[in-house]
Amino acid sequence: MTPIIWLAIGVFVVTLVFVIWQPKGLSIGWSAFGGAVLALLLHVVHFADVWSVTKIVGDATLAFVGIIIISMVLDQIGFFEWAALKMAHAAKGNGRRVFLYVIMLGAVVSAFFANDGAALILTPIVLEKVKLLQFNQKKMLPFILASGFIADTTSLPLIVSNLVNIVSADYFGVGFIQYALHMIVPDLFSFGASLIMLYLFFRNDIPSEYNPSDLPNPAQAIQHTGMFKASWIILGVLLIGYILTELLHFPVSVVALAVAWIFLIAGSSTKTITPWITIQSAPWAIVVFSIGMYVVVYGLRNAGLTNLLGHLLQWSTHSGLYGGTLLTGFVAAILSSVMNNMPTVMIGALAIHSASTTGVMREAMIYANVIGCDLGPKITPIGSLATLLWLHVLSQKGVKISWGQYFKTGVILTVPTLFVTLSGLYLWVSIIH
Repeated sequence: MTPIIWLAIGVFVVTLVFVIWQPKGLSIGWSAFGGAVLALLLHVVHFADVWSVTKIVGDATLAFVGIIIISMVLDQIGFFEWAALKMAHAAKGNGRRVFLYVIMLGAVVSAFFANDGAALILTPIVLEKVKLLQFNQKKMLPFILASGFIADTTSLPLIVSNLVNIVSADYFGVGFIQYALHMIVPDLFSFGASLIMLYLFFRNDIPSEYNPSDLPNPAQAIQHTGMFKASWIILGVLLIGYILTELLHFPVSVVALAVAWIFLIAGSSTKTITPWITIQSAPWAIVVFSIGMYVVVYGLRNAGLTNLLGHLLQWSTHSGLYGGTLLTGFVAAILSSVMNNMPTVMIGALAIHSASTTGVMREAMIYANVIGCDLGPKITPIGSLATLLWLHVLSQKGVKISWGQYFKTGVILTVPTLFVTLSGLYLWVSIIH
């Protein structure tokens, strides 16, 4: 291999190690920024590449920030806690039914407020409620792990359901409606497979019954009735805005940030939130991380490594649409599990771009790459930054999940779910084309 290839690989590996390790609390943004600077100094990438990457991921990261701000405001006014309590009371003391409802709630929250919002906001709420029901840790784990697992496996249906989705859609110029048309059905396959696998895996630990009277009334969770009612209207505007992004050809981030701003103003006027604190708490580091990490990944492209993956994907098409779909999805999932899904989705996108595929095969590979990058991170704890943060949050609340326990659970739950979801994508793409 040429020196430029070794340099590109070296910069990527060093950057990834620091992103995952985060020594002394080092921000992922600074790690990725350092990797980008190193890539520039070693001439693995050039300043023109930085601008190219910024154009590719800028909309995605700003949209993600907007979505998280919206989720934070809704969390502060009690929106998600109200929904969780509603579900718990609706199950009427049936343990298996409330397990189903928790999974359904996680899927809905993930679809509209991104997987990170579902995992990091909903999981602590679920944990708090199962503690009120006096479940021991063995009975808690099914609900905790299910809420974390479902957050990623059902983050497929909309562009805004996962940062990975936004990045891929922006790169290939896929609009909100077009994306939803292709991915809502595979998401239903993923939801069904996730539900079955979670139930089979945890069926002996799910409590058969509980006492709903141990839980507070859902209305008590609402911090401000007027703000709560207004939030439903604002969310309706948000959904309409997402649809208009494709029809009127403007970025998703414009809608997400505008609605986030509306929520901040409404929250400030009702004194339910402090806007500046909420803005400061937003994941701004993800903006720097996205640009920096993708600059590093662009170095792999410049060295020709993504073309090699493109040749592999091209070879997979010889076995037909189903074979190409499965291989693309599983390659993306494996890469995501060992080196994080954020750089993987870009590597996959660059590889698909370099492969000489067209028509339905190209579409299937684009969406299979997204599915692999959405589900693959559940195999290992390092698969996504959200999972690492999720485990940290649980640890702070006294719930310890070892990496070995996570990996064992992740492999058993993810591999069959991924296979079913990719098969669903193949069937659906075959039908609509």
